[in-house]
Amino acid sequence: MGAGAILPTMAQAEDAFTLRYVLSSAMFGGLPLDRVLSEASVTGSESVDIWRKVHATHREQITAMGDDAFQGLLKKHKTKMSVSTCYPLGPFKQDDELKWVKKNGGLLTVCGSGSMGEKDPAGKEAKRQVESFFKKLKPHYELAGELGVTMAIENHKNAMLSSPDSIRYFAELNPSKNVGIAFAPHHLYDAVEEIPKLIREIGKDQLPFFYFQEHHLSSKKKMTKEDELKQMPGFGPLDYLPILAALKGIKFDGLSEIFMHPVPRGVPVLPTAKEISKVINKSRIYLEDCLTKA
Repeated sequence: MGAGAILPTMAQAEDAFTLRYVLSSAMFGGLPLDRVLSEASVTGSESVDIWRKVHATHREQITAMGDDAFQGLLKKHKTKMSVSTCYPLGPFKQDDELKWVKKNGGLLTVCGSGSMGEKDPAGKEAKRQVESFFKKLKPHYELAGELGVTMAIENHKNAMLSSPDSIRYFAELNPSKNVGIAFAPHHLYDAVEEIPKLIREIGKDQLPFFYFQEHHLSSKKKMTKEDELKQMPGFGPLDYLPILAALKGIKFDGLSEIFMHPVPRGVPVLPTAKEISKVINKSRIYLEDCLTKA
């Protein structure tokens, strides 16, 4: 670049921060995959996250149609698959899924950590469990490294990766660039004030995936649809401004998923795909507004 070229100012570079949205197929339950993929561009999503039973049926639909047909649908709707969420497999039984993700152009698998002993460990127990987890995970993250795929592990209540302590130890002791945290604020409802600090401490290299979901009892108990939607950004009371300021501060460049859990699991969060996209977009507008203020 020549000396006379115009370079962006620091303020312009900072303003360029954007979220990379991925559309969760779980929001659509058992609706046809073809219909779900058609909503990716509608929701401003660069890619899709494929979920399986019990939350959705799209991984099973792909198995039934075959990978070539799946790729044809992605091409038809001008989108791509970036994530396979595979909670039933856990972190230690997803070698074949890692290979499938690579084959289909994906970037991540997402699952929970499972338990390595006492649930929701803190202090020294959290460190011990994190060390044990990575020792057991070694052959799997080595495979992920060979494939160029990342294993994103969600912080989840009643699991090893759960408490702020375990999250910090996970980031500190993580031996692989192909393992990271699928950060879930809704599982830190008893440590909300720590969320922005945790994000800054962990840094973007440890955060390949971020859930935009808020804790609400409606994720576990049948309640009104109005209550269920309070799990989504802009519908509930959680202030995302400090969270987005932290993400902006670390130049977060992972994938962002606007999400909620219906009751029962596996049903679309609203009757039609069009209605689902509408509420996702409402949350996205709220998040973008927070970003302008962050």
